[in-house]
Amino acid sequence: MSIITLSLLLCADLLDFVIGYLTVTIEPLPPVVMGDTVTLKCNFRTDGNLREIVWFRVTEGGTSKQKIFTYDAMYNTNFSHMEDFRRREDHVYQSTVRLPEVQMQDDGPYECHVGIYDRASREKVVLASGSITLNVMSPPKSISVEAANQPARFSRYEAQNFTLVCIVTGGKPAPVVYFKRDGELIEVLPFTSTEKVENRGLLTAMDKQPLISRELDDTKVQKSLSFLGPYSEPVHLDKDRPQRSYTSRAPGQEEANPTTEVIPETVISREFPRWVLSSSPMYYFNHTQSELHDGTLEIQAMLIWHLNPQLDNEALFTCEVKHPALSMPMKAEVTLSAPKGPKLSVAPSRAIVGDTVRIKVEGFQMGPKANKVFPEPLFTWTRVGGPLLDGSEERLGKVLVLERVPAELNGSMYRCTVQNPLGSTNTHTRLIVFENPRIKKEPEHLNYGDSAGDMLGPSLMLLLLSLTLELT
Repeated sequence: MSIITLSLLLCADLLDFVIGYLTVTIEPLPPVVMGDTVTLKCNFRTDGNLREIVWFRVTEGGTSKQKIFTYDAMYNTNFSHMEDFRRREDHVYQSTVRLPEVQMQDDGPYECHVGIYDRASREKVVLASGSITLNVMSPPKSISVEAANQPARFSRYEAQNFTLVCIVTGGKPAPVVYFKRDGELIEVLPFTSTEKVENRGLLTAMDKQPLISRELDDTKVQKSLSFLGPYSEPVHLDKDRPQRSYTSRAPGQEEANPTTEVIPETVISREFPRWVLSSSPMYYFNHTQSELHDGTLEIQAMLIWHLNPQLDNEALFTCEVKHPALSMPMKAEVTLSAPKGPKLSVAPSRAIVGDTVRIKVEGFQMGPKANKVFPEPLFTWTRVGGPLLDGSEERLGKVLVLERVPAELNGSMYRCTVQNPLGSTNTHTRLIVFENPRIKKEPEHLNYGDSAGDMLGPSLMLLLLSLTLELT
């Protein structure tokens, strides 16, 4: 039995000596970040003579291979000459491929194919291969926070759902997205509704929360704001201060001279809700992801809750993103704010009959710590006491255009209602229209001047001239 075993071992050793051996391995790589330089290393061990090395990039799900590197040993004179053909000599080789500034299209499998000459015949080649998958990560390129279904009207007597949407594009793998309020992480509940967010009445379960109808005075407002804790004065992004404001004329102030200048008369009024929620809001969270054309992902994360204008006004909401390709979280911030004191401008400043007048909202009287109005407000124009110039009752948009204004509009007042889900405010401005000197009026009576031609009309002059000729 031992003789048979020894014979088999000798046969195996002889077969191995004739055919030779070849092992190929590729050093593993951790995920790399897009833009890095990557080196792929293929290690192989053999006791034969090297024939060739070929690197492939596998594409189209493995159905296609693209050759990216080739080494042909036929033209290389550096090969091993073994003195004793019965003595096995191992050769260790390494082939490297350098990929500078990898992109998302470089993501995927790579293969290293090695061929050696068969010991029995120089015409035969023994092949072996190894493979590795290169995982290219891409940090998110952009992040933004928007309000869904905006612009929207303000509801004074009932609560309404509000949705913040955080859009993160360009990341791979999918990043982790979460929301904060005034620097504190928000505890959320999963929102698993299969319906799309198309209206403001989403959370039917939240509608069961009771509402308290009551008038709010300053004491109640301060008590509600105290629930914000130490973050009742959030940090704002925009530090621009208004340069001027339009307010109503004080009693006893002198009237502007209509022949020298026009100052719009502006009256500002604000609406406040008549209710508060009886409990803390419940935040619902949902997110979707879709693949972009370059292989990266777009994430849309939604935060949904019952809006409370008393507590949510001036609240700072932050969307933060964690990703393995980022050294620190990426974030975008928005401050919820109700519109305050729209500043109107009238062009031309001295309007005359026949001009096209544009009344435009230039900005808001926000205060030193204010951010821009968010969500986007809705602008509605109306005329006090009658329809607009085109006969419509109202007009939407940031600019009201009055084409070829007639003299009858002199002194007319226009109302601009600016509102978002957090509040509503009205601003009035009066239009002053001057007479156009290029439009001549018809004479209503005889105008007696200093000359005879100015004193008498043409017909009377002809009659007097004929009487004079008859007397002579």
